[in-house]
Amino acid sequence: MVVGAFPIAKLLYLGVRQLSKPVANRIKAGARRSEFFKTYICLPPAQLYHWIEMRTKMRIMGFKGATIKPLNEEAAAELGAELLGEAIVFLIGGGCMVLEYSRQAANSRRKEEELNETIIDLQTQIAELSLTTETLDAQLREVNRLLHSLPAPNTK
Repeated sequence: MVVGAFPIAKLLYLGVRQLSKPVANRIKAGARRSEFFKTYICLPPAQLYHWIEMRTKMRIMGFKGATIKPLNEEAAAELGAELLGEAIVFLIGGGCMVLEYSRQAANSRRKEEELNETIIDLQTQIAELSLTTETLDAQLREVNRLLHSLPAPNTK
């Protein structure tokens, strides 16, 4: 069995993303109960979202100058809590993607460094072999020179 064949990191990321939904629901419930969250965190984005959504729908239907009533506090708190929950899930998913990207980048950087080391080792070996070949060639030339300088044997 190959150790790296099972992508355990991807499984962990998937688990974190699945766990983020209940965490987001707990935060939404806390935001509904807390007056500070309701007033300063949930209501402004909900009212802005409602205003943009209604403005877009009105323009699509052809009503250009229609005024848009803000949501009541209860509906805005509910919408704001939903937006907050979705933002949390989105941020956790985005964080998982960033972590996965950085992990993949580190792996590919490591593989590239290993390949560069292998190439450098091969280049060093080639240089050593070239030097050895030149040395042997010089020795062979010297042996040939000595062989030609010997006197020819007399045959009688």
